[in-house]
Amino acid sequence: MPSRVITCRTLVLSAWLNKDSSPSATEKLDLDGWKHVMRSAQQEEATERTSQSEEDSPLAVTRELIEMWRLSGRLVPENISEEDFKTLNECPTKSSIRKYLKFLAIKENRKKADREKKEKRNEANKERMLNAQENARGELENTFLPKFWTRSQDAVYNWRAAQSMIFGQPLVYDMNYENYMSRREMENTVKQLMECEGANRRALDPFHLHYCNLKAGDPYHKEFVKRYGEAWDKLFVTVTEKSYVEVFPKDQLVYLTADSPNVMKTFEHDKIYIIGSIVDKSMKTGLSLANAKRLDLATARLPLDRCLQWAEGAKNLTLDQMMRILLTLKDTGNWKEALQFVPQRKHEGFVDTSSWSKQQIDTWKKTKLHEKMAGQRKAHKQFAQNFSRRQTQKNWWEDVS
Repeated sequence: MPSRVITCRTLVLSAWLNKDSSPSATEKLDLDGWKHVMRSAQQEEATERTSQSEEDSPLAVTRELIEMWRLSGRLVPENISEEDFKTLNECPTKSSIRKYLKFLAIKENRKKADREKKEKRNEANKERMLNAQENARGELENTFLPKFWTRSQDAVYNWRAAQSMIFGQPLVYDMNYENYMSRREMENTVKQLMECEGANRRALDPFHLHYCNLKAGDPYHKEFVKRYGEAWDKLFVTVTEKSYVEVFPKDQLVYLTADSPNVMKTFEHDKIYIIGSIVDKSMKTGLSLANAKRLDLATARLPLDRCLQWAEGAKNLTLDQMMRILLTLKDTGNWKEALQFVPQRKHEGFVDTSSWSKQQIDTWKKTKLHEKMAGQRKAHKQFAQNFSRRQTQKNWWEDVS
């Protein structure tokens, strides 16, 4: 009987393939086991690639779309951050993506223009300093006034703000409106609050600012930390998660809202005024008034229709305009000086009632009362519509399922 020949599929390893081990010709590896190992490794790599492609597919599609629009000549920013990419992925339609990209491009172009202006200004200042040094001929200017440097001015402002935190009149910003604003509106609100803080710090008698209902980790807090950076912890502002009702007595609180039926006649230094931190493009009327009524607080509005010949449009002012008006009222008590910060496009000048007769004044009061009642009815109707719409609408920062 011929002997059965059994073949063993082996692979002889060369000595240079494994430098750590000593060269040996007897090392053998099962080829079938090697194929099984390689096949499983390829399958794992394929699954990793598919998972990565599934995760990065929306981002890759968005990048390709942006690059295509850039090549076609549309207004698209050059650099886009990760947060902006997340916002783009949340946009439901291409038109909303195009509008947001246009907004980012305009913002980027403005920053470039401001940077170029700053560089030109710095170059002009350097040339002027060089010319002054050449013309001075080494002689020092003789003056009895000391040089007031910028750092000294900042120290003076900081000292006033520190004093206001002990002796100043409180001014509260209600930060409980993040659920009623989009991301862009919230960013505009934080920007205006930064301007308010700067104007208050530069005032002769600044307020003691309180940011109430501001919770750590919320969109408001994240935007503040993003814009201020390390300076956020050094601001002369009291930040608390508590409500203003828990911090101050109710009888001293006055909520300033354009929908209030009560007209503010004089500035009271013993009151604590509250301003709603909201920037609403869609004019959510009655929102702050409803919050004040829910907490049983006194409300007031600026006498815009009494002091100004108001044109058509809502009587809502920005946060920085309100800050400047209140600071002027606190220092002077003059409404004409304070209301100069109202934009001129919204009115036709100040009302001069000194030459009016009694009949004209009564007619004017009846007209304003009728307009106020109509505005209140419209505000209540708009608030009811916004409230019902808000019940079914999710927050913009929540994950879309």
